[in-house]
Amino acid sequence: MPRFRLHPPVFLAGLLTCAPALAVPGTALDLYGRIGWARDDNLLRVPDDEPAFDNQRSDSWTTLEAGAVYDRTVSRQRLVGHVKLSKVKFDHFRQLDYDGRDIEGIWYWEFGNRFEGRLGASHAQTLAPYTDFRSNQRNLRKQRRGFFEGGWKLHPRWEARAALSRDKYDYELAIQSYNDRTEDVFELEGRYLAPSGSAVGLVLRRIEGDYPNRRPFSLSPLTDDFTQDELKARVDWKFSGATTLQALAGYARRKQPSFGSGRTSGVDGRVTVLHEPTGKMRYRASLWRDFAPLESTVVSYTRNKGASVGATWDASAKIRVEADAVYERRNYEPRTGFNAPGSLDDSLRTASLKATWAVRQKIALSAAYIHQARSGSPVLGIGKFESNTFAINASGQF
Repeated sequence: MPRFRLHPPVFLAGLLTCAPALAVPGTALDLYGRIGWARDDNLLRVPDDEPAFDNQRSDSWTTLEAGAVYDRTVSRQRLVGHVKLSKVKFDHFRQLDYDGRDIEGIWYWEFGNRFEGRLGASHAQTLAPYTDFRSNQRNLRKQRRGFFEGGWKLHPRWEARAALSRDKYDYELAIQSYNDRTEDVFELEGRYLAPSGSAVGLVLRRIEGDYPNRRPFSLSPLTDDFTQDELKARVDWKFSGATTLQALAGYARRKQPSFGSGRTSGVDGRVTVLHEPTGKMRYRASLWRDFAPLESTVVSYTRNKGASVGATWDASAKIRVEADAVYERRNYEPRTGFNAPGSLDDSLRTASLKATWAVRQKIALSAAYIHQARSGSPVLGIGKFESNTFAINASGQF
């Protein structure tokens, strides 16, 4: 049964969205459609002490969405394709209306008893978030991704893996073109597979970021190009039938000459605990410390520390309730030549509550409430704001 799904216009993509309805492996083709309505009391994330665009902070929008999932297994090979098209219309800020799309194809390959992996590509177009960008203009973001992953089972208990990926981001607004970038990731891993189903591995990763356009207002002639090298442990440990620890954590070193000393290093990664006892409740919690890109005119990345907790309650055979809370502290690395007193960090707090009712086997109704707040950083011209979003959704599979 599909979870809550409403194509988000400008923000909270991870909260208002979920994976598309998937076909059962081997059934080849599954079609689905969705219609949604939502309202936000601070759509463009205008700071509390600043005037709203058109003297209007709130707005509502409708979403129409149609998609198809192809899932076919031939011998030991599996092909999965996904196409989703959406149309989003706003009531007041009509200049933000847009057509979204999400296209993905993956080949899950397997050769013999020792080699397996994935090869795929995707293309997505949606509205970029306004959390850190002050504007009422439409700013579509296109993301193109290609990736390869391969594993070689050297022994029933040992495996070597390699992965390559490229993500390319392009922004519609010329004023946001400095966020256009390409990120290439190269990864090698050796891991041990325990008889219990747990796995422990050592990951060596390099990330190369290429920004073709110089950021405005920068005193440095350098672009935001960077390299990041990581040495991390990957853990998927099953403590019991109910509790699992997942982690990718270790050491990261980032070189980005256009910022400060140009070098940042330290502990980096994410740890997640999943607790799923028998019954109707499931729990999750995460801690992380990582680098993250930022769609801002001032900086291009932050160093974040965060925590989240959540729970899912299967209230009945047809009703599911999900609650999540997220806190993230963002530390901004000052650009070369930037000198200003005061704090260079802020925080984002998000809380959400979602409920889904499976009316029939392939028809679902959903509702969600999301609260988001930012503390702001006056030194960087990032103001404090709060927002509340309510959304409803109806979906069906065919």
